[in-house]
Amino acid sequence: MEAEGVDFKSALELLARKAGVDLDQMRGASNRQSREIKTRSYEANELAAKFYQKQLTVNPVALRYLIRERGFNKKTFLAWQIGYAPSTGHALTNFLTNHGFTTDETKRAGLSVLRSDKAVDMFRARIMIPLADSQGRIIGFTARLLADEPGAPKYINTPATVIYDKSRHVFGLHLAKESIRKSGFAVVVEGQMDVISSHQVGVTNVVATAGTAMTENHLREIKRFSGDIRLCFDNDQAGLAATERAIELAQKAGVSLSIVELKDAKDADELIKKDPTKWETAIQKSVYAIDWLVDHYKKNLDLKSAQGKKAYSDALLPTIRRLADPVEQEHYLKVIAEVADTTLGAIKSKANREPGVTPTRYRQVKPSDEARSIEEVEYQRFKNHFLALVLFNLKLRNLLKDMRPEFFDDPQSLELYNLLKENPQLKPATAVQNLQDYGKILVLQYEELYQELDAENMKDQALQLKHRLVNRYVKTQKQYLAAQMQAENDEKKLRVLIKEADKLNELIKNESQLTS
Repeated sequence: MEAEGVDFKSALELLARKAGVDLDQMRGASNRQSREIKTRSYEANELAAKFYQKQLTVNPVALRYLIRERGFNKKTFLAWQIGYAPSTGHALTNFLTNHGFTTDETKRAGLSVLRSDKAVDMFRARIMIPLADSQGRIIGFTARLLADEPGAPKYINTPATVIYDKSRHVFGLHLAKESIRKSGFAVVVEGQMDVISSHQVGVTNVVATAGTAMTENHLREIKRFSGDIRLCFDNDQAGLAATERAIELAQKAGVSLSIVELKDAKDADELIKKDPTKWETAIQKSVYAIDWLVDHYKKNLDLKSAQGKKAYSDALLPTIRRLADPVEQEHYLKVIAEVADTTLGAIKSKANREPGVTPTRYRQVKPSDEARSIEEVEYQRFKNHFLALVLFNLKLRNLLKDMRPEFFDDPQSLELYNLLKENPQLKPATAVQNLQDYGKILVLQYEELYQELDAENMKDQALQLKHRLVNRYVKTQKQYLAAQMQAENDEKKLRVLIKEADKLNELIKNESQLTS
């Protein structure tokens, strides 16, 4: 159990396989059937990995990309079992069928999909990177598009199967676990390519989540080998949001989280290509996560203004409240008070007054900018969550029909609203590609909050968010009209304003009927 970092049940199964003992004989019929399904899925994925490896050796374009552009060597190919999926659409399916696997088995293993009642390959014309569990068994694949195609996602992963759960799987853990134990800490990066590049230069205690946002389960999986986790995400707005989310999760998982900041590159892979020693230095200079967060907002908010000080405490207090150690909590309350140039009593009063507030993401601002109010941040959240749902669920696009551009009062959300309104069948990947950082944020929110919901719950969430957006718009417009009415002496103009107010009342009435 200690050597492999597994629980008693998993250790028993592992030893049984090594000793040739059939544990199925001690299980009931339903358990034996479930075990057989899993076994066949493992076998199918192992065989698929060998097939993809063979295909890579005969594809000069794929080899050229991996060697020249990614800088990988032969040893790396073998260690990570990197391969290539042919573009025919049926090469792997035919291969597995010839080796005794049924259509149901290949589909259940996440290796094929049905098209017109016929099984075809799940992955085509892509670089294949196997996903392995902590014991080294292949449970799925990440597939990277070899030649960029408009509208096609650059990366796709094996869907959820009986052996693959993306919310738990940590990429590279099977090759990193011994190094993590030896060094006493783990480094978590964003992408699989970052992990592979790091291992190639000898920094082998590096892992990643596989194409999904970090979860508490990911942290607990790594914690089995070390509770000291160092996070290195991309230097963009989506990376910041993911880092803040990870700080929350670390509190729940009971791990010590620190942040690796890259100053000379956008990600680990780029820094490693420039100078591997700088990558090692950056890891060693990691900063405790909350200290990093305190410093980040200190640098990016205007702390000379009252609004900036308010925004600073708004951003940090939700995280500080979750600290389990009262001494540590007191320390950071004093830090916030000192930086915001206010009293500890004022900060404590605010912390105690708002015990249930969730962390708010603030955009970076220059000293000359004004920090957004809490109400504005909440409104932005409604917009982002609603747009994330209609972006990734084409059946919800009809909710945009009776919405107005005025509901989306910032350039990014308005751009996406217009894009989806004009192109109701637009593929999510195309939109995300056009939106750059904002698209990444929506992907993160959708994966974290809504992806696992069924169709009915997803629709209900979208309707509620739409209702809140309309309510917020009407409230703002009414306040504006009320101010105009008070200042208006002309009776004719006053009647026009009253009619406008009546239209707003009708708008909210219609929306309420639709939602109910």
